[in-house]
Amino acid sequence: MRHSSFPGGINRQTLVRWFREGRQRTRNVFAIPRAESYYDRPIRLRNPIVFYEGHLPAFTVNTLIKLALKQRGIDERYEDLFSRGIDPESEDEARSPTDLWPKREEIQNYGARADAAIESALREATIEDSRVPQLRGAEAAIAILEHEQMHQETLLYMFHEMPYEKKVRRAPFAPATRESRIASRESPTIPIPAGVATIGNDDSFGWDNEFPSMRLDVPAFEIDRHNVTNGEYLEYMRATDAKRPHFWLRENGNWCWRGMFDAVPLPLNSPVYVTHDEASAYARWRGKRLPTEAEYHRAAFGTPSGEERVYPWGNEPPDETRGNFAFANWDPVPVGSYPAGASAWGVHDLVGNGWEWTSTVFAGFPGFQPMPSYANYSADFFDGKHYVLKGASPATARELIRRSFRNWFRPNYPYVYATFRCAA
Repeated sequence: MRHSSFPGGINRQTLVRWFREGRQRTRNVFAIPRAESYYDRPIRLRNPIVFYEGHLPAFTVNTLIKLALKQRGIDERYEDLFSRGIDPESEDEARSPTDLWPKREEIQNYGARADAAIESALREATIEDSRVPQLRGAEAAIAILEHEQMHQETLLYMFHEMPYEKKVRRAPFAPATRESRIASRESPTIPIPAGVATIGNDDSFGWDNEFPSMRLDVPAFEIDRHNVTNGEYLEYMRATDAKRPHFWLRENGNWCWRGMFDAVPLPLNSPVYVTHDEASAYARWRGKRLPTEAEYHRAAFGTPSGEERVYPWGNEPPDETRGNFAFANWDPVPVGSYPAGASAWGVHDLVGNGWEWTSTVFAGFPGFQPMPSYANYSADFFDGKHYVLKGASPATARELIRRSFRNWFRPNYPYVYATFRCAA
């Protein structure tokens, strides 16, 4: 966000409500692991569960209270211990910030004090000070809210790794109805004519890697109407002896999907979740490739008239008819289940049901500037070792669904809810 005022339609009351809803959803997420698992480390490349319950309130204090408002924090020890997560290249490089974590009650007490301070700041503090624009108070206010939503997804894919006996079954946070259908495979690829794709952001809140916007000429290409399914990937495995994806299990000679709370027979019509390396290998086997970030934008937001949409389906805000996102389901659903979310070209599920791998290496756009409220958010990952993902997963909050949002992961990271489609 290139200014210190709130984006249109957002006021202090909206921020407080957003903050409260986010904190409540986080509490619901933390209710999934059983209490005795609190210090477990479901993914060795990430910190243990305990870290995240301290990190979320500590980040809000460090970012809004201390950095933007230049006020004192609540507990310097916690605000240092829980300041930032890790992204090592291998498990051997993973280092926990401590061997002795605080008790859960102590962390929750800190969280309650932090929540009170944040609510007070959102209601009363001067966070739109035009005299000191570099503080970007409004930017920091929204950053802490979106940061929490991002970590809710991180937590859910971490908890996906836990044994079922260590979890408490919960219903999806926002269950929604959808069409029960098997997507037609009559025209599996769609030709997209040459045209312009606008990527990036210039006029609303965004993280620094979303700025500035730019218009790119995209040559004509073809793209799959649907994401690659488990059934299609199974055919590839049988033809090539490729290894099974991370979310698959072999039980009694049959392939199963390792869901959040159950292992079920492999849903052949649901999108396969794989790494970038696996997606690239599959695409090569088909004589194709992964789409670029610009091609994703052209397929998702472009139209035959040359205009560009805010979302694949049009300019209406996301709702439960448009895709599998916003905690409607714990797991992916059959491709094409949300026809109201298709793009102008007829490409399905571009938002929801799994982040989409692209072939684009994660980097800043020309003119990139680190954001004042979180200077190392993106730049530390401009290392040529991460790839851009677009769209959303079942665990992506509705507020994070915007055209310019960019996700990124290492090409061999198997835990994220990520799928793909092929281009040519």
